[in-house]
Parts: sequence; C-alpha cells; structure tokens
Amino acid sequence: MSKITTELLLERAIPRSTRLRKIETLNLSKLQLKTGDLDPRLFSRLRHLQKLDLSDNLLDKFPNSLTLPDLRVLNCNNNKLEDVTALKQFPLLEELTYENNVYLTLNDDYKVMFLLQNLRLLNGKDITKLAKHVRHVNSRKLTSKVTAHWEKFFRDQLPEKYTAEQVKSIKKKFLKSVQTNVVYGPSSLSEFTRWRVKMIAEEFLACSLGLELNSDTEPEEKTDEDEEESTESPKEAAEEVDQVVHICDPLVTVTPSKRKRNRSKSSPGNKRSKTQANTKEEAAEDVSAEPLHFLQCHSKGNSREDFKTQLWSCVFEPVLDSGARKDPIVNSSRTVATCGGESVCLIDCETGTVLKKYKVATEEFFSVAWTTLTMVTSDSHKKTHNILAAAGRRGIVKLIHVAADFCYGEIKAHKKPIATVCFSPTRETHLFTASYDKRIVLWDIGIPDCDYNFKASQLLVLETTSIPLRIALLPTCPEQYLLAGCEGGCFAWNIKLDKGQKSRTFEAIFQFPDGKSMTTSHTVDGLAFLNDDVVVSKCSKPGCIYLWSWSRSFDAKGKGCQQTLSAVILAELEWSTTDMSYLTLSTCPAKEYVFCGDEKGSVWMYNLSNYTTAWDSAKGKRSERRISPTQILKWPELRVNGEQPSEILVNNVVADPAFTYLVVLTSVNITAIWKKS
Repeated sequence: MSKITTELLLERAIPRSTRLRKIETLNLSKLQLKTGDLDPRLFSRLRHLQKLDLSDNLLDKFPNSLTLPDLRVLNCNNNKLEDVTALKQFPLLEELTYENNVYLTLNDDYKVMFLLQNLRLLNGKDITKLAKHVRHVNSRKLTSKVTAHWEKFFRDQLPEKYTAEQVKSIKKKFLKSVQTNVVYGPSSLSEFTRWRVKMIAEEFLACSLGLELNSDTEPEEKTDEDEEESTESPKEAAEEVDQVVHICDPLVTVTPSKRKRNRSKSSPGNKRSKTQANTKEEAAEDVSAEPLHFLQCHSKGNSREDFKTQLWSCVFEPVLDSGARKDPIVNSSRTVATCGGESVCLIDCETGTVLKKYKVATEEFFSVAWTTLTMVTSDSHKKTHNILAAAGRRGIVKLIHVAADFCYGEIKAHKKPIATVCFSPTRETHLFTASYDKRIVLWDIGIPDCDYNFKASQLLVLETTSIPLRIALLPTCPEQYLLAGCEGGCFAWNIKLDKGQKSRTFEAIFQFPDGKSMTTSHTVDGLAFLNDDVVVSKCSKPGCIYLWSWSRSFDAKGKGCQQTLSAVILAELEWSTTDMSYLTLSTCPAKEYVFCGDEKGSVWMYNLSNYTTAWDSAKGKRSERRISPTQILKWPELRVNGEQPSEILVNNVVADPAFTYLVVLTSVNITAIWKKS
C-alpha cells in the first residue's frame, strides 16, 4: 500500500511541481489508497488543486475535511465508495465520475446533484437540466408536503407553552412519521426522498419550534443550519387583549406590553377574545386593523442583535391563475416580497411564514418589483411564472424565478445605486430602473428559455437633473408617460418608443405651493396614483402631502420642449410635522386609500372615497381644509430583550389591492403585518 507523502504529491502532479500550493492537476490513481491515506493536513496545502484523479483505488468514503477549495474535476471510478454526501465539501465541483462503485445507486446520483450546485457533468453525462429540477422543483414539492404533514398531524399536539422535553419528543415522532408517510417520485428514488425529507423536516423544526418557544422555556440546542428560506409564524397568545408576537429569523421574542388593539380615534370599540377573532361578529367591530406579525427576517449575517438594517420596499405577488392583469383585487395574493439590507424575503402575510429568502452578502437592496412571464418549457409547453426583480446599492438588477427558487440572471444596469424599479403593467418584459446616476433607464429583460438563458437590452434613457427617488407610470397610458419624484422636484417624460430618441430630457417639471408662492425646488420622496388622474405626492418639508390632477396640470402644457407647470392641487393631507426624508407613501386605488408612515412608527391612513367624485368634475375645486387621516395606527409597545426599540421610522407601508393586509417596513429591521378587520 502506498502512503501519501509530500514527495509523492509533487511527483504525481501534472506537470511535476516543486511546491504543493502550485499543483493544479494531480493523478493519484492505481495506488491502492484507502480512506485513511487521505491526510487532511497534507491535502489542505493543495489550495489551487483543480483536477484530482483517485480512480482505481480502495476508497470507501471521503474524509470530511480535505479542504480543496478550488477543486473542479474529480474522478473516483473503480473504488468501493458507499456514501457521497461528503462531496459537498467541494462546492465548485463541475465534473464528477464515480462509475464502477458497486454500492452507489441512482439515489446517490440525486444526492450529489442536490449538494453540488455547480455540477454539470456526472459520469460523463450533462445533468444541468435534471439537477435544476432536483434542486428547485423537487425541493419545493417536498417542502410543501413536509409542511402540510406537520400542520395536519403534529402542530396541534403541542401545548401553548411547552418544555424542551416536549419539543424533543415531538421532533422524534415527527421525523419518523414524515419519512414514512411523505412520498414523491418513483420508488427507485425512495432513499433519496427520505434523505431530503429528513433534511427539510429538521430545518423546518429548527425554525418553527425555536420561534414558538416562549421566553420562559428551556432554550433549544443551537443548530449550525443557517436558515435561509423558511421560518414559521408564531402562535398568537391566548390572553384576551394581549398578543405575543415574535421576530423571526433569527429567533428573537418580542412581547408587547399589555394594551388594547389599535382602534379608530372616533370609535373605542369593544374588547374581544381570541375565540371571537374569526367569527362573523368581527365585521361589526369598529376596528380598522389589527397587528398579526412582527418579523425580523433581514438581519445582517442572521444576527439576532440587528435592529439597524433599514427595510425599504415591498410589493405583493400577483396571482398566476387570475386571468391576466385585469382586476387588481383578484390579481393579488397574500404573499409579499420585502427587501432591505443584504436580503429579499417572501412572506405569507396570514401566517407570518418567511417562505423564501435570497441573500447577496455585498448588496443592500432598495427596491423590488414583480412581473409575470410566459415561458416555454423543455417539452415546448407554455407556462406562466412570476419573476421578481430586486436592485440596490450595487446598481445590479437580480432576476429571480420564484417558483424555481432560482436567481437566473442579473443586469448591470447602473454604475451607481438603484433607488427604485418598476415593471410596465402592459409590457411584461419592460423594466424601469431609477438610479443615483441621475438616469431612469427602460430595459427589455427578455424571456428566459428552458435553460434560463435570456438577453436584456436597453431601450430608453431618461435624463434627470437630480436623483430620482420614486417613479409612477400614467395608469391610462403607461406606455406614453412616466412621472418621477426626484431630490430636485417632480418631473414628467414622454416614453413612447416610436419617437426614435433613445436618450431624452424631461418634458415638464411641476411646481407646488410654498407659502404664498409656487416652487419647483423640493424633494419629492413619495409618489403614486390614487386613480387614473389623481396623483399623490409627498414633499420632505413638514406635513406636506398633496393630491393633484395629472390631466388638468399637464393639459396646460402646449406643444414644445420643457415647461414648468403648476400642479392643480385638489387637496392636502394632514400628516406629521417631521421634515425627515424618504418616508414614502403608497395608495390602494381599488379602495381609494392613501397610506404614509411617520417618524414615530405610526401609519396614517386616509379613506378618500368621499372626495374622488367631486375631484373628477372638471370644475372640482381644491378642498379648503387639510384632510385629516381616517385613522392612525400607533406602533405597539414592543419589547426586545426587555427593552423597547428606540427611534422607529416607517420607511414604507403597502396594502394589497384588496386592502386585506398592510405591510409596514421600518428602520429597525422589523416588518410589521396588520390585517384589516
């Protein structure tokens, strides 16, 4: 039996080498090597090894710490391997062969396809498409089945408060049951399925049981799993007017002080118990919205101490089977995408579950947007999928195929940070990106093929005089006009693609009241359409939210180049007196609501349904008085580790089109989800 030494490694290098760290190709075949001969201390010096041939030896497994960080090609033919899971230590591996290892089966092939994300060739065959299916489709199906099994058979077995021993017992029972009863795919892959089911179940339990442990219970044993893609919502407390809410991922419990539910200023409402919450009597309550969940799912490095990461943008996912984008209420789910810090999260608003999480360690995400693309599958069938675009400080747009759980591409859109992105509602591949480089660019992101190949192209560049912060497309003709709120004012562009000009300056800048005069010089950090004509814009000066008419303001513009236009003000909303910037607003057109957060964690809500009819009149006059909020949702007295978070800014607040849920993004890394009663 040959013993591996430094001299042997240098001699077997191709070409021969004088230094271990310089070896890139190494042939250790036909040396009668056993697993014990692979000395991790010696192999750790092969830092640049890319190709390794271990064929025709006597290896039954791999040591877990060979430390070959650059290994790309590995040949293990004609050995006695019994297990392949240790190969996950070679994450860059692209080509792997292990033929004529009699103990390895098809199940092992599937294991390495799942474990090695860069693997292209397995035993000489291209496995790219199959591996994507195994990693994404297969994993998604199994995760769904595991979750359903827990919810149906085990969730109710846990008492409201439980001990570590009870947790240990339920874990053991659940793992045994789920591996026995969750079945998917052909019987020839049953071993692989059980392996994946156990892995998914352990990850699920580490998160869900950890989150639901009350603060006075025995702590769970720490896990090395870095929970990236799913967290389980906490249970609501049983006390009548208390609510124990949890910050999830990492595992931190946040408990509000005893308090009543937030209610309308004008109506005190009545207390109600948990058992009443889902009854028809709820409709008779004078309660506008109630808090469901408070989540901490954007922590840097998954740190439970991170209450500094700013959360910036959220948008609800469209429903695929709603029959095109005609009815915004039907066309919205309860799943919302949120971004902030290094991550983008998908959250189920009803349960508080973090369904998926995407992280880019060097990024700070500022904006997300959805589109629905019709793609052609490998068997030539057409299928619609939701695509999520995410962008931020690096100026790069990430394109995420959510169903496949796969970031399939990126567009290097700008050299400076991207403040906001939005898709055209009529052309699903058209994406606008607004950047700190003082440009708004229209891209065609293309449609990826079955191998996720795509081609993006730049269609139009809109030049601004200051940084664009918010953009909005005119609802009645989104292919013709774009409105932008910038640090230097509010601007409009003609974006029709048949004009020929690839680079354009603005057509109009709008001026707004400033005391007794009008000015164009103000920061517009909030911008949205309430309906086809009414624009809601927010200036950074104290208490300034205007509602104004697009048609009456823009119709004053004659033919020609840039013009300064006075915004025809319809009303002004009473809001906070803060002069803090970047606390943006949003609208719910179907319900005629406007939302805006403030510097104290509160959400100001305005129901404007009683005003819009008058504004639609050509002779509609400006409301003389400021319109007061219909309700202000106060931030609850949350306590983290016994302390209340300091200054809480509401950076963004968004409702789904049906106004069932309200998602509040803060400056302290907390996503609050409210539900309308």
